[in-house]
Amino acid sequence: MNSWNRRKFMKTTALTGAAIGLATSPLAVFAQGRAINYGGSAWLGHYPVYYAKESGQFGKADLNVGWEFFGTSSGRMSALMSGDVDVAGTGVVSAIALMAQGVNRFYVIGVPDNFGRVEGLFAVEGIDSFEDLKGKTIGTTFASSAHTLVLDLMNQHGLTERDINVINIPAPEIPAAIQSKQIDAAATWTPFFNTVSNLPGVKLIADDTDFSLYKDYGVTPGPDVLVVSKRFADRNPEIVKDFAKVYFAATESLGKEPEAAVPVLSALTQMSEEAQLQTIKDADWYSLEQQQEMIGPDTKFVEGLQKLADMLVEYGQIDKSPQVKDWINSDFIR
Repeated sequence: MNSWNRRKFMKTTALTGAAIGLATSPLAVFAQGRAINYGGSAWLGHYPVYYAKESGQFGKADLNVGWEFFGTSSGRMSALMSGDVDVAGTGVVSAIALMAQGVNRFYVIGVPDNFGRVEGLFAVEGIDSFEDLKGKTIGTTFASSAHTLVLDLMNQHGLTERDINVINIPAPEIPAAIQSKQIDAAATWTPFFNTVSNLPGVKLIADDTDFSLYKDYGVTPGPDVLVVSKRFADRNPEIVKDFAKVYFAATESLGKEPEAAVPVLSALTQMSEEAQLQTIKDADWYSLEQQQEMIGPDTKFVEGLQKLADMLVEYGQIDKSPQVKDWINSDFIR
């Protein structure tokens, strides 16, 4: 499995790797003046930027923030490397994959949220514990944080692929697969998590808070991080600092006043207002003050990211473990 998973994972990041050579092209676009271009999607990790942009908070800080939509973290990282965007939100695994390739053209500067309660493993009726999955089939999306959760849970319980059949299913197809009992269990994230949780006879077996690195380090299988082009940040440090101030003011607002963001974010996600409010509430939103404890070369959280990188090697997701702290830069959040 390990070699196959590695090829699968590297395939998902091939587009990113191809873009690396474009980063120094004279056609690469870098922000002028107070302009900064962001790469996002409808995933909850991008809520702070969309909310701050649409509610005029960036404008009040004299920042002209552009928004580019990408369906995958690898796509956003590819655009960051090519200069099409200056800053992006991403699942940290895509960033670690680039680190493992020695790509040092970006910084990790923040952590917006913890979505650990809306990613997890569900099982059909009759399966009440992870041990009950022996001889059964789990469906998940390979090279995702949910996949890493499954591999970690298997390791925690002393089980291997000889004991459990783990198959690759695209996230949007997971609810139908478990509902029709094509699989015995499924690991996925919101909004598919919410859909599966409402299916009759389906039980939550574990979520990201059961991940082996969570208790000691606060690290889930694939936390959201805020990344910025090193070239852009080095040339425009004040713009990045001002962006971060507004960004983390927005995360704080999402945590304290989620109702105010619902009309804005529903336009992005196309969720009902009820579902949108619940999704915001289901995440923990980190403030600028909290970043001081999380982002730095010697913090527990970064130590946890290093252990996550080591784990990805162990599970065959990447070939070697980078020194994650070399990409961490807290200068922009102070």
